[in-house]
Amino acid sequence: MTTRFDPFSPAGRGVLGVLVATIAGLVIGVLLVPRADSPEDPGAPPPAVTLLGEPLVLDDNATARALERVRRHVAGSFHIVLPDGAKRRQSFGRVGAQIDKVRLSAIVRDARDPTSPLRRTHRRSGERGPIVLPVPLVLDTERTAETVLGLKDELDHPPADARLDLEKRVLVPEVEGRQLDLDATVTEIERALEDGKTEAPLVFQRRKPRRLAKDLGDVKVDRVLGFFETNYDRAAKSAARTYNLRLAAGKLDGTVLLPGETFDFNDTVGPRDEANGYKVAPVIAEGELVDGIGGGTCQISGTLHGAAFFAGLGIVERYPHTRPSAYIKMGLDATVVYPTIDFRVKNGFDFPVVLHETVKNGVVRAEILGPRQPLTVTFIRRVTEALPFDQLERRDDRLPRGVRVLSQRGVPGFKLVRYRILRDGDHAVREKWQDMYPPTTQIVRVGTGSMPKNSVKVEDDAHPEYAADELLVMTQGPDVPAGNAKDDHPNDRMTEDRDPGRFGEKGWMEKAGMPVWHHAEGPG
Repeated sequence: MTTRFDPFSPAGRGVLGVLVATIAGLVIGVLLVPRADSPEDPGAPPPAVTLLGEPLVLDDNATARALERVRRHVAGSFHIVLPDGAKRRQSFGRVGAQIDKVRLSAIVRDARDPTSPLRRTHRRSGERGPIVLPVPLVLDTERTAETVLGLKDELDHPPADARLDLEKRVLVPEVEGRQLDLDATVTEIERALEDGKTEAPLVFQRRKPRRLAKDLGDVKVDRVLGFFETNYDRAAKSAARTYNLRLAAGKLDGTVLLPGETFDFNDTVGPRDEANGYKVAPVIAEGELVDGIGGGTCQISGTLHGAAFFAGLGIVERYPHTRPSAYIKMGLDATVVYPTIDFRVKNGFDFPVVLHETVKNGVVRAEILGPRQPLTVTFIRRVTEALPFDQLERRDDRLPRGVRVLSQRGVPGFKLVRYRILRDGDHAVREKWQDMYPPTTQIVRVGTGSMPKNSVKVEDDAHPEYAADELLVMTQGPDVPAGNAKDDHPNDRMTEDRDPGRFGEKGWMEKAGMPVWHHAEGPG
């Protein structure tokens, strides 16, 4: 049976309506779909082109003129903008900028070609202004990073916690720090060069302090929980070391430790380098006294360790020196080397404590301050063994042949055991540590020079023989009789009992068979 389609029937009119609507939609859709870029009107003038803010005529010499223009541009100065708005003048080459001649030719060629992506993008955007050509510079990022890093030490600032100025008795607010963001700065320079600019800002990351002024409202400094003192040389020859002592002490003075917090010496004092103001002074390096930046900082950490020890703070991290120090007794020193060797203590009390350290009148004094003084603390140190040192001879053509000079006096190594006894009324806690100080080699310079013997003034190392009490007991706290207090610090109470024993009497090293040096004679 055959069925005929009747367009005028109700069913036919419905199908026909759908068909007409579909065709109309397709036509409208085609009309609305964006067409591919049509070629430019051959009769229309080519769009204007600019490079570095100046028109560029797109004739056969366009590439040569563009190259000359870019060369003039990079012959000028590029400025790095500092956080305060000041500018540091640099050359384009110094920041790593180089002309990319291949890319320059391609850019000019695309600007002349009506079918190039550059021209199509300009038409599609509907802009009526000129085509702005990018500046064809390529960046040597290693050179850029080298230049930027040259400013890092100068411009980086660590955050400073809020602290107490114990001299003026005022609260010093916190200071936000900043750290140079190398990658972001290189990106800013790269973007500026591409845009034809002659300056770019340094980019910094904010570093927030850990301690805010609002956190320190209930801090009390009524009592000295623990104290310790060491002496320093006030002579002019030690001026650089004294300067370092004051600089390091000033960075930690007034630091507040809330209950449960840990003080980190390296974090607080920061790098000991010239960028942070430190000077060259003697330091201990691998057992030898040598000149180094920041010499003296260990006296600040050692004196603070003594105060923290007698205050009853938790000793989280502490290392002895590689040789005994003249300014502090073995077992109470605390060596620090930024950033590898640290000194850390923890406030285990239920109240805040404040670190106070001063350098004046030949004395480094550290105090731990708080609202009350609950503990009597005893330090016991027993030297259990002395280790003999070696002697090393070094040829020196700056000395006459046959002349021998003691360059560094040998120091025995020591093994010792340390105790801390903390008493609070009838309650007592005992802690124990073991330390080892390696022997310090004795160094003798042996002359090989051809000059007359009396033409050079020679002096032996002036350090005396090192002696250490075999047993040392020191007690500090409220249970110590008041008669042991010092006149200049009437609240200080400390007793000290010493037993020289095997290692504390003069001449003990020679009796032990060690190569003792006698003045201008050699070992005897």
